[in-house]
Amino acid sequence: MHEQELQKLRHYCAYQERAHTEVRSKCFELGLRGESIDQLIAQLVEENFLNEERFARAFAGGKFRMKQWGRRKIMQELKMRQVSAYCIKKAMTEIDDEDYMAVLNKLAEKKYESLKSEQYLKRQYKTMQFLLQRGFEQELIREVVDKLAK
Repeated sequence: MHEQELQKLRHYCAYQERAHTEVRSKCFELGLRGESIDQLIAQLVEENFLNEERFARAFAGGKFRMKQWGRRKIMQELKMRQVSAYCIKKAMTEIDDEDYMAVLNKLAEKKYESLKSEQYLKRQYKTMQFLLQRGFEQELIREVVDKLAK
């Protein structure tokens, strides 16, 4: 077995939670190919260095708290990293509904205020676009922006 590579991968996974795809890419960087990659990943999972659900939860919680991303953007990123639907669903439980709405309201207010010089409809539109880019759900955005516009 590739003991040296395994040690590097353990360190790579211990440093921060990783998705299986990230570890697979790292294996390619280390010059590994084929079945040896699957064996190493299996070993990392067995030793609990690699855990898809733990990664998904950490990722979702972190992106929401630090970067203030919405659920849709987080889900999209997790799908892109080939995280299973089950783990994505579990990850979404990391985001508290009250906190989610508080962040959405705060971001909407801040953006809306920054567009004071804009025309009423343009102000609403730009605020909504900003929040959509952040990954928030359209229905929630509409509610929040409608409240601000009153």
